Amino acid sequence: MFFLADLSRAIPIPHAIDFIALAGYGGGATKGSEVQLLKDLDTSIEGRDVLLVEDVVDTGLTMNYVCRTLALREPASLAAVTFLDRPYRRLVDDLPVRYVGFTVPDEFFVGYGFDLDERYRHLPDLHVAQGAG
Repeated sequence: MFFLADLSRAIPIPHAIDFIALAGYGGGATKGSEVQLLKDLDTSIEGRDVLLVEDVVDTGLTMNYVCRTLALREPASLAAVTFLDRPYRRLVDDLPVRYVGFTVPDEFFVGYGFDLDERYRHLPDLHVAQGAG
């Protein structure tokens, strides 16, 4: 949400924001079929240019599920932006990640919206959580 707000303020063209909510079930999302859609978009994306905003892309399994789901709705284009990227953890090769804020090591981050046990989300910048993982 923090990254989305900053990104939205930086985009100079008129745009709309909508949200989806996902959950992995069965012990975590390890396959696209194990992702559950909890909240769908409120508006149609047919014929629209869509930019999927993600906080972190790791394996790419969840993003792959979202992209396949949204592509069925026939947007004019579909691209993704991520604040933090871990491409070395990818299990999916053909993700439309067009914009990357930072490529980061396999560490746990807090601040700027990221939390550890619901703490530290309020910090204005990103920090490596020592001893977390």
